[in-house]
Amino acid sequence: MLLQLGGRHICFDLLGDEGAPVVCLAHSLSADMGIWAEQVSPLLARGWRVLRIDMRGHGGSSPGCEEAYTMPGLAQDVVAVLNLLGLDKVHFAGVSIGGMIGQQLGIDHPHRLISLMLCDTAATNIPGGETVWIDRFAAMHNAGSLEPLADATMDRWVTEEFKTANPERWNVIRATVAATTLAGYFGGGMAILTFDSRSQLASIKVPTMIVWGSNDTGTPPAGNALIADAIPGSKRSVFEGARHIPMVEQAVAFTRVMANWLADQRGAPVSEPIIY
Repeated sequence: MLLQLGGRHICFDLLGDEGAPVVCLAHSLSADMGIWAEQVSPLLARGWRVLRIDMRGHGGSSPGCEEAYTMPGLAQDVVAVLNLLGLDKVHFAGVSIGGMIGQQLGIDHPHRLISLMLCDTAATNIPGGETVWIDRFAAMHNAGSLEPLADATMDRWVTEEFKTANPERWNVIRATVAATTLAGYFGGGMAILTFDSRSQLASIKVPTMIVWGSNDTGTPPAGNALIADAIPGSKRSVFEGARHIPMVEQAVAFTRVMANWLADQRGAPVSEPIIY
């Protein structure tokens, strides 16, 4: 489905029974809604409705060119989709920049949230990150695509063991990275460079869970722990040995944690004891 916003459009899909509680999922930079493929069927089977949104310039969403990307603007895109669908409040889960969008929603639009799950994300750009972004932007512009960034991205996201055991899934995700529009990647990178939620995290009052891979170098564990420490009453869970996208790399364990967290938020029985 598409939402027209001025001269651009946002692609999203909504699956599940009408009337079921909604979980909205946001992906990482240079991914698309497919990064959550392993969670869709289990969530539907547990009685959830699943909303996935492609960020500007990613997947089926056009990049737009009328304004620079900012985290408040990307959060407003989510709100626009919720408004179109007539959804008052949702549970929200986001990974990487999707988790930054989640933080922004918790700060600017808390009345649209029931709960937050922030995955492998950060409250601000990592130290020295500006040089990293400049190098990435130069490489992709010289090549005219994200192809030069794809292998290094996959190395940050999953282990070599995952690649060997799951070559088809690895190739699908890599192809998605390489196919991301230059405008979408540049815009998202600039939004990350200008993002800093640290002074506002304490204002997030909705129930919040922060999860991360212990070997994530893209958004390192210390930055995730900082968010967990700053948001009052938040919970946390760490996936040992995982890198940047544990929802793919350790899908069974991640889905169990997610399903239990969501069940806890609606007062339903959980499948296993929750350990935070």
